[in-house]
Amino acid sequence: MASLKVPANVPLPEEDAEQLQKAFKGWGTNEGMIISILAHRNAEQRSFIRAVYAANYNKDLLKELDKELSGNFERAVMLWTLEPAERDAYLAKESTKMFTKDNWVLVEIACTRSSLEFFRAKQAYQVRYKTSIEEDVAYHTSGDVRKLLVPLVSTFRYDGDEVNMMIAKSEAKILHEKMEAKDYNDGDLIRILTTRSKAQIGATLTHFKNKFGTSITKYLKEDSDNEYVQLLKAVIKCLTYPEKYFEKVLRQAINKLGTDEWGLTRVVTTRAEFDMERIKEEYLRRNSVPLDRAIAKDTHGDYEDILLALIGHGHA
Repeated sequence: MASLKVPANVPLPEEDAEQLQKAFKGWGTNEGMIISILAHRNAEQRSFIRAVYAANYNKDLLKELDKELSGNFERAVMLWTLEPAERDAYLAKESTKMFTKDNWVLVEIACTRSSLEFFRAKQAYQVRYKTSIEEDVAYHTSGDVRKLLVPLVSTFRYDGDEVNMMIAKSEAKILHEKMEAKDYNDGDLIRILTTRSKAQIGATLTHFKNKFGTSITKYLKEDSDNEYVQLLKAVIKCLTYPEKYFEKVLRQAINKLGTDEWGLTRVVTTRAEFDMERIKEEYLRRNSVPLDRAIAKDTHGDYEDILLALIGHGHA
C-alpha cells in the first residue's frame, strides 16, 4: 500500500515543468513549489515531467535540481525524482563503492523488489555504469558474504503464489539440519534462500517453525555479531516480512544518537509508492509513535517537509 498522495486532477506535465522552471528563477529557489509538485506525482508522471522539461527548456531537470538544492533535501528530491529502476541502480552502485560499502542495501534491492523490478534495475545499472551488479558485487565482497550476495543478485525468482508443500517440508528439514550444525554458509541453505520464490520460502519457513517449534531467525540470533549471519537474517526478513525489516531501518535511523539521514531518506523514497502504509503500521505497532511524528521530531525544514509529504502526511 503506497503512501504517495496524487491529486485527483493532475496538471499536464507541461504545466508542472513550467512551474518547476519558475521555482528555479530569481534570487532564491522556491522549495515549497518543488515539493508540492514532485512529492505528489507517481513515477510515470515524474518521468513525463523530466522529458517535457528537457524538450521545452533544453535542460536536464536532475541537473537543475542538483544545482539549486543542497544537503539532505537535495538527496531526497534527487532520489525521488529518479525512476525506480534508475534509483535502485544508483543505490546499488553506491553500496559497492570501496569507502561506502553497504551490503544491506544490496539485500534490500535484491529481496524486496519483484523479479521484474530487480531485472529492470540491473538493466539500468548496466546502461549507466557499463558493468553488471554481479560483477561489482563479486569484486567488492569476499568470503561468505560474496558466497551469499553473488547468487542473490544473480537470480530471477519466480513471482507466483504457487507452493509445493513436499519441497517446503523437505527444505525445512535441510534448513533445520544446517541451523543445528551452525552451518550457515552451506550451499543448500544459500540455494534455497537465493532461488526459491518468496511464496515457496514463506511456506518452507512456516513449516520450519511448526515442525521444530521455533523460527529460523531464532537460531541465528546467538551469532548475530557476525556480519554474514546478520546479512542472512536480513535476507530472510526482506523475503518474508519486508515491512518489519524497513521498520527496523527507520527505527535505527531515527532513534540513534544523531539521525541516519541516508537510511531514512532511502527507505522513504524507495517505499512511498509501494508499501509505506504497511511500514507505517509496523512502526506504530513497534514504537507506539506514528512515523510522521517521529520524523517531524528528528528532522526540520524542507527535508522534513518532503519526507512527510512522501509518507502521506497532509493533502496532495
